[in-house]
Amino acid sequence: MNEVLAILLALAGGLAGGLVGVGGGVLFVPALTVFLGLSQVEAESTSLLMIVIVALVGTARQRSYGNVRLREAAVIGVLSPLGVLIGVAVSNSVSQRVLELSFAVLVLFVAFGLVRRALSPRL
Repeated sequence: MNEVLAILLALAGGLAGGLVGVGGGVLFVPALTVFLGLSQVEAESTSLLMIVIVALVGTARQRSYGNVRLREAAVIGVLSPLGVLIGVAVSNSVSQRVLELSFAVLVLFVAFGLVRRALSPRL
């Protein structure tokens, strides 16, 4: 049953991410914790691996439209592993509850920014 649920979550998350351009972690981490019962650390780790695959597919498609800035992507790609190392160290040293609350605050912050941007007048 978990495999079927995981397939449905992957399809729904991929579809939503592709439609509205949200990061996979914003969708996948809560889904993995709520529906598959993974811990916060397991969900974040699993999501990171899933995002690599999703990002490759999305990048290939968007590059064909001319929407990829390779220079900026290279800079972020080279520097991101440093942030990942720091994040892993922090996530392994704090409690599950702190991770859950931190993630919830991050999701609310992103949601607020998206709503504010959607409601602002376009010039």
